[in-house]
Amino acid sequence: MVSAAGAQAEDDRRDGVGAAGVVVLGACAGWSLITAAVRDGRPEGMLLAVLAVTAGYAAGRIAGALLPVAAPSAGALAGIGLTVAVPQPAPGPRIDAPLGHAGATAAVLTLAAGAACCAAWASGVPAVRIVLRLSAAATAVTAAALGSVTTTAACAAVLLCSLAAGRVRRRGPALVALAAVTAVVTGLTWAMAARAVPDGLAASLEGRLTPHRVGLWGDALRMVRQNAGLGVGPGRFGELSATAAQSPLSDGKAHSAPLQQAAEQGVVGVVLLAAVFGWVVYALWRSPRPTPVVLTAGAALTALAVVASVGNALSFTAVSVGAGVLAGIATARPLAAAPEPDAAVTPAAW
Repeated sequence: MVSAAGAQAEDDRRDGVGAAGVVVLGACAGWSLITAAVRDGRPEGMLLAVLAVTAGYAAGRIAGALLPVAAPSAGALAGIGLTVAVPQPAPGPRIDAPLGHAGATAAVLTLAAGAACCAAWASGVPAVRIVLRLSAAATAVTAAALGSVTTTAACAAVLLCSLAAGRVRRRGPALVALAAVTAVVTGLTWAMAARAVPDGLAASLEGRLTPHRVGLWGDALRMVRQNAGLGVGPGRFGELSATAAQSPLSDGKAHSAPLQQAAEQGVVGVVLLAAVFGWVVYALWRSPRPTPVVLTAGAALTALAVVASVGNALSFTAVSVGAGVLAGIATARPLAAAPEPDAAVTPAAW
């Protein structure tokens, strides 16, 4: 049994995690206002994203504490329903291939798969676990029906990682590995933008990513080199990108969250974006939830980070809210006693 002093210390550490999140998200909002004022930018998009993540995280913490199984289950069903019922996740003209809204669809379904798997691990009833994992598999089926191979692979990867999480006894190294995956994909994106990838690999990747997307990345990198300190200003990438100007239905995005952040808000903006991801990983590490729940959420959020590194997923409010909700659920302390996990899962060592 945990002593009163130990419980108090643990509560203090969790309060510190929440305070760190407030500081990091507040810094993101503040820096966007500073760069917008200096560069005559439009910070509304960044401020809305910060508000969406904050609200989603708070809602997830509350829902995860009150309904650790029902809340993520409802989130998973909402994600699938949103994808099927609202194929265009944002108002305005529909942007078809090669860019389009595929990133948002992939993000929503990936988060839905993660939520369903988190709910499965939170439940102590075998039949309920099976049903919830089948609903997670349904996200991959939905993605396949929509014709997205990448989304199907992402949903399947989250499901497989969740099943494998039951064998993991130390969450720390696993979370570090997930963070490393994000870093590698982000680095590869920057290398593609700088044309620093070997010709054979570059041709293969560009064929899948499309030359238009890689051109947007190149424009973003040029803006970074010319305005590394403050960037060109929030919301100004589209009007300054020659590649974006060539498309009659351009959404004005770089289709890479790190590159767009760097282009519009400079190096400090990228550091703050990385700090947000680092804070989420740290919050998962300190979470009182069982390790399988934590690693499942980590896998889904990592998949989201990968999608955002090569797409415009974070441009949609529903995605930012969903990410915040999933992170909140995975870091909440349930008010009711959690069911005992399987024997192979019992250790939740950090």
